[in-house]
Amino acid sequence: MQIKIILLAGILWLSSSVASAQVAIKASVIYTVSGTSFRNGVILIKNGKIENVGTASAVSIPNGYKVYQANVVTPGLIDARTVIGMSGVLNISVDQDQIEKSNPIQPDLRAIDAYNPDEPLVKIARECGITTIHTGHGIGALVSGQTMIAKTKPGTVERVTIQPLSMLAMTIGPSVSGNYSSPGTKAKQMAMIRTELLKAQFYLKKMSDKDSSKRPTFDLNMDMLSKMLKREIKALITANSSVDIMNAIRLSKEFNLSLVLDGAAEAYRLIDEIKVAKAEIILHATMARNEDDMVNMTRESAQILTAAGIPVSIESGYEGYVPKTRIVLYEAALAMANGLSFENALKSITINPAKLLGIDNRVGSIEIGKDADIVLYDGDPFEYTTKVCTVFIDGEVVSDKCK
Repeated sequence: MQIKIILLAGILWLSSSVASAQVAIKASVIYTVSGTSFRNGVILIKNGKIENVGTASAVSIPNGYKVYQANVVTPGLIDARTVIGMSGVLNISVDQDQIEKSNPIQPDLRAIDAYNPDEPLVKIARECGITTIHTGHGIGALVSGQTMIAKTKPGTVERVTIQPLSMLAMTIGPSVSGNYSSPGTKAKQMAMIRTELLKAQFYLKKMSDKDSSKRPTFDLNMDMLSKMLKREIKALITANSSVDIMNAIRLSKEFNLSLVLDGAAEAYRLIDEIKVAKAEIILHATMARNEDDMVNMTRESAQILTAAGIPVSIESGYEGYVPKTRIVLYEAALAMANGLSFENALKSITINPAKLLGIDNRVGSIEIGKDADIVLYDGDPFEYTTKVCTVFIDGEVVSDKCK
């Protein structure tokens, strides 16, 4: 009798789980980002994936689907570069793991070992419609460590991680000299990075020796730099001034790196050079402060670069002060206020970062078969008074209060 009760309970749980996974979203406007936008549209979600999308006249809602209503719907937003989950809301040493100051070059540091999915900043981002983040070690070290890609839904690190290793985070600029006694100048920064990459080239050559007895002892630092040299991972280089951006470009050319420029405050001055280098851009937050190596930044950068044919992904970046993070929805809105079109503003925080991160087969647009990461708004997403009302990640409601 007890076994029958347990089995019955299991069947009831399974049936309720399946039912909850079947969702329909009706909206006045659905911005798919991938192409057609649908007015009076419907999205069907089943088992965590987008089952169908189209107009209400073309997509019928099956029986048993739970229906949600919204004014506007977009794909889940993507923060192309952040340190949340590493840098915490308390702003004290115990929750600041984004930078290790014992050595300026530490490619062996894994983001996944420090990422905290329960960090309140992750919850704040989630409630603002950010469903995917590219996070990890931050700015301020020549090589600060690895980055990772995660969903912002609750759960263990293993449950939320999309890619445990995405890029290798590096910095060229004054923030490095502020954290370490050496390097103290730009020339020393570049010399130290080049020295390590030359060592990695030698290590890579030795490791490929057919005679195993001649191979060097496995080295975590050299192994990670070797992955970057083999273009298995991208070099994420924070560089803001034109001088530092050119240093990053020369470095990528010398060592054939797959270059992603982070911050890139003066990228608008080097459009031709960036195109020749085939560098990708994760642009600074639109409302960042005009100071230090970002003194010459402009809020028109997103529009200038986009108009020049350079896709832009807008980041929240790193904030050293409370509340510790920016929200890319607002940063994209300000970029639109400074010349970027609505379409490109939305792309800058959805499909553009998805492509840059290599996860556009899963996220970044509302298409059949992709992860059901969906955001429901009560108005225009880029209007200041608009609220994010419901957020789905993998077909699950992770936030349901208009904020």
